[in-house]
Amino acid sequence: MANNLTAFLSELGEVGLLTRDFARLFLRRPFEPRLLLEQLDNVGVKSFTVVNLTAVFSAMVVALQTGTLLGKFGAKIYVSRIIGLSLFREMGPVLTALMIGGRVGAGITAELGAMSVSEQIDAMRALGANPVKKLVVPRVVATMIMLPALTLIADGFGIFGGMLISITQLGLSANFFLSSLMQMTRLSDVFGGILKAVVFGYIIAIIACVKGLGASGGAGGVGSATTSTVVATSVTILVTDFFLTKLLLTI
Repeated sequence: MANNLTAFLSELGEVGLLTRDFARLFLRRPFEPRLLLEQLDNVGVKSFTVVNLTAVFSAMVVALQTGTLLGKFGAKIYVSRIIGLSLFREMGPVLTALMIGGRVGAGITAELGAMSVSEQIDAMRALGANPVKKLVVPRVVATMIMLPALTLIADGFGIFGGMLISITQLGLSANFFLSSLMQMTRLSDVFGGILKAVVFGYIIAIIACVKGLGASGGAGGVGSATTSTVVATSVTILVTDFFLTKLLLTI
C-alpha cells in the first residue's frame, strides 16, 4: 500500500513538472506547424471511425433501452431529450475520451517509450534540442484541439443513431424527434461537453507523455508503460468527469 502511494505521488509530481515545462514552452519559438499537423492527423483523422461507431451504437442502445422502458408509462416521447442531454453532457465527451485514451494515449506512450529506451531522447538533448518542445507540445496541443472536434462529430452521429432507433423501433417521426430535442437542449449543454473534452484531451496527452518519457527496461518496459497509460487515463477521465459535472451544475 505504501509503495503504491509513493509511486502515485511520484507520477503526480512528474505530471506537474511536465505541465510546467509545457506551459513554459507552449508559446516559445520556433513554432513547427508540420509537427502539429502530423499529430492532428494522428489524433483526429485516424480516430474518426472508432469514435463515431462508438457514439452511434451507444446512442442506439440508450434509445432502445429508455424507449422500451418509457413506453410502459406512455412517456417514450421524451426519448430524444434523454439522448440529447446524455450525449452532449456525458456520453459524447466521456466515450470519445475513453476511445482516444485507448488508441492515441497508448500510441503516444509506445512511441515515446521506444525513443526513450533506444536513447533517442538523450541524443536529442545532446544535439541541443528540447524533447518537451519537439515531442510533448505538439501532442498535447493536437489532442486538446481534436478531442472537442471529435466530440461534436460524435454527438451528431449519436443523435442520428438515436433518431434511427426512435423511427424504426419506437414509432416516432424524425420531425418530432428533432423538435423535441431542440426544445430541451441548450447551448450550455453543448459548451459543457466541449469544456470537458478539452480537459480530457490534456489529461490523456500529458499522462501518455509522462509514461512514455519515463519508460525503461526495453520492450517489456514500453509494454508496461503503455498498459499503465490506458488504465491511468481511463480512471482519471472518469474521476475528473465527476468533479467537472459537479462544477458545471453549480454554474
